[in-house]
Amino acid sequence: MGVKILLVDDQKIMRDVLRSFLEKQSGMEVVAEADNGLTAIKLTRKFRPDVIIMDIVMPDLNGIDATRRIVEEFPDAKVIALSMHSDSQFVAGMLKAGTLGYLLKDCVLEELVLAVRAVLNNKTYLSSKLERQGTFESGSE
Repeated sequence: MGVKILLVDDQKIMRDVLRSFLEKQSGMEVVAEADNGLTAIKLTRKFRPDVIIMDIVMPDLNGIDATRRIVEEFPDAKVIALSMHSDSQFVAGMLKAGTLGYLLKDCVLEELVLAVRAVLNNKTYLSSKLERQGTFESGSE
């Protein structure tokens, strides 16, 4: 069996695009989708995904709080933030919550595959655009 992925984003079109792309990648399978943080926690308990791709701004429970709760319950959880927000408060919030990756939604899809592979190897992956902007430096400690 390949890499089990949980997609968490409140926009269905975003989840559909990500699912379609990821399932074309060798060894990757989207096992579930959630449109809010509370559902993400429940689905993490049920499916034990290898990687969780998490939006930040969502109803019911945001991605930062959902990530924190998931990582507390499942310390080996590999979470990648996928957000349109590049400012340091969001990046720092997700990194402090326990995410291993942070991608901007305007990245190329292939960068998502790189991020998935990096976090599976316990490496931090930050969007190349964040690195160029230096955004993450102010948030990482």
